[in-house]
Amino acid sequence: MSDYAKGLEGVIANESALSKVEGLDGRLSYLGYSIDELVANCSFEEVTYLLHFGKLPNASELEGFETALRGNREIPQGVIDFLKSAPKDANPMDILRTGVSMLGLYDKRAKIGEPDQDANREIALSLCAQTPVIVAYYHRARQGLDLPAVRDDLSEAGHFLYLMTGEEPSAAATKTLDVAYTIHADHGMNASTFSSRVTIATLSDIYSAMTSAVGTLKGPLHGGANEGVIKMLQEIGSLDKVDAFVEDCLVNKKKIMGIGHRVYKVLDPRAPHLQKMAIKLTEELGETKWIDMSERIATIMRERKGLNANVDFYSATVYYSLDIPTDLFTPIFAIARMAGWTAQVLEQLEDNRLYRPLTKYVGPTELSKVAPIAER
Repeated sequence: MSDYAKGLEGVIANESALSKVEGLDGRLSYLGYSIDELVANCSFEEVTYLLHFGKLPNASELEGFETALRGNREIPQGVIDFLKSAPKDANPMDILRTGVSMLGLYDKRAKIGEPDQDANREIALSLCAQTPVIVAYYHRARQGLDLPAVRDDLSEAGHFLYLMTGEEPSAAATKTLDVAYTIHADHGMNASTFSSRVTIATLSDIYSAMTSAVGTLKGPLHGGANEGVIKMLQEIGSLDKVDAFVEDCLVNKKKIMGIGHRVYKVLDPRAPHLQKMAIKLTEELGETKWIDMSERIATIMRERKGLNANVDFYSATVYYSLDIPTDLFTPIFAIARMAGWTAQVLEQLEDNRLYRPLTKYVGPTELSKVAPIAER
């Protein structure tokens, strides 16, 4: 038996009350509320409040929280100037990473050392409000479009869609994105959450921790899977070619994007919600091609391999149907997860301990003499 766990798999490094991921049973809950209950009864703003304050808000608390979020959407002019001058072909996750880091330059509350949790809660709220603005503004800036002024009369999901297009979003589109935000808000000790907690545990500032998180999410093994799903569907092209594509993948042991999950051994509990929204949205738009192809792939893989579709499988179709560019799929993931990341670092600081795991040394066991440079 190995005396270490590669990739820290199965290692418990801390305690958290925020989200419970039950991989064997296919369940996900936030602070004791199942994701099914939250999707059916709560907005993303309510879920963000739950993660930040440990309870669901009453009507007065929700109104105050929404007002605070909407009042923190403005981003500094220096960040706007950066978004306008950044390369038009840059990876949007690089833009978001740099933009989040830049926010810290303009925030006098961001300090290192012993934490001021009241100030940190204010910063966490600001980050949740400003992250979608950075993503939407860069998308418009790279197209040479104007940057609409932020508004305070739209929900988080509705406001992002408005900033992206400059037009009022439909109720259906807003609700769909709200659900997507909710189910992506937190998910245990995933790679980006871990990196954010490692960074804040040094008593660095929250902006540094969120920069770490965004940089970690950028990696294709973590945040980019839904982009791969759409590219796969585009490669297949049409419903009548699905069976042959899947058969070729199975015969040649090629990976099918969006199928299976590192943690969930049964159906990803988030997938049915986006599946439902994807079906409804594509029917309303009159273009069911992508969801029809997705459903066929999912059926074959379930019947042939006993594998289920994961949340990325359906989020790809949802975002694509909302006319969101593929390279913004992962930034939208970051927008939703900012609620969880910030909650996680706040929790870390409540009972902080520096992360300092050991490594298993596998280098030379005998010490060597250093030969003179002329003899090497």
